[in-house]
Amino acid sequence: MGPGRKGTTMAVRQIVFGFGSHDMIADARHWLELVDQADRDGLDLFSLSDHPYLGERLDAYAAAGLALGRTRRISGFANVTNLPTRPPVMLARTVTTLSALSGGRVVLGMGAGGRWDRIADMGVPHLSAGAAVEAFEEAVVLIRKLCGGGEPVTFEGRHYRVHRIEPAPVPAPPVWTGSVGPRSLAATGRVADGWIPGHAADWLSTRFRESRPIIDEAAVSAGRDPAAVRTVYNLPGRITDRPLATTRDDTGRWLGGSPAQWVEELTGAVLEHGAAGFLLFSPTGGTPDRAALARWAAEIAPAVREATARA
Repeated sequence: MGPGRKGTTMAVRQIVFGFGSHDMIADARHWLELVDQADRDGLDLFSLSDHPYLGERLDAYAAAGLALGRTRRISGFANVTNLPTRPPVMLARTVTTLSALSGGRVVLGMGAGGRWDRIADMGVPHLSAGAAVEAFEEAVVLIRKLCGGGEPVTFEGRHYRVHRIEPAPVPAPPVWTGSVGPRSLAATGRVADGWIPGHAADWLSTRFRESRPIIDEAAVSAGRDPAAVRTVYNLPGRITDRPLATTRDDTGRWLGGSPAQWVEELTGAVLEHGAAGFLLFSPTGGTPDRAALARWAAEIAPAVREATARA
């Protein structure tokens, strides 16, 4: 069994609540207003997708930088960074700068690259699945070396090489991944701080049950505590005024429900399955609306925090 699952005695750490988006440039003003609202309402995190080959989408890091400059406590997160188009040395400079300017309110999301047909269209050399995972793990290691100050870094990897590059005097941000395949899941166990299951899979899904043990075993083999790799969920769903007759569909996927139904479900996810956080999406997987985000922040997140703290 992995960390924090039913039957373990792992202490419950602070649970992260936030929201996710796939916003377009045309919706930029509305998205900024949602981030401002989430910050005022006490949410922990906003996330943006990173698909630089889609011209109508906001650039994740430009948007995050502007949003962090307007807010006081909420953190920003690319869910997840399209690594093949963002060289790790420059990515390290980006996240350490954002961290320094925002007081550490950055999470580094990392992915090996999931749409290689479009990535290659941008002039990036096409990597095999195995090589992409190798590059992904190398990048995490290199970025960490380029954070926290110290002596100049020389790194000779298979995919990335740097010579005497000065690290930024800023601690490395937490690294969360969106790993899916066995090799990238194992890399997550070796080098990451968090994992977001792909395809909005949750704690009752087959994907989670089959994937999390790979992370745990790789962490143990690397001499790490598996609990150091937290599981945070992208979670689409409706927030309704009245309880729903069923909160899951025929395939077991979460549909949503009343605030009380959400609180019961998420509290169980934390206490029985080791969930460390939840990012709300709309029922169709897009950006939640203003009313849903307000209820998420005011009714659901505080109640889950209180229930898990009592336990």
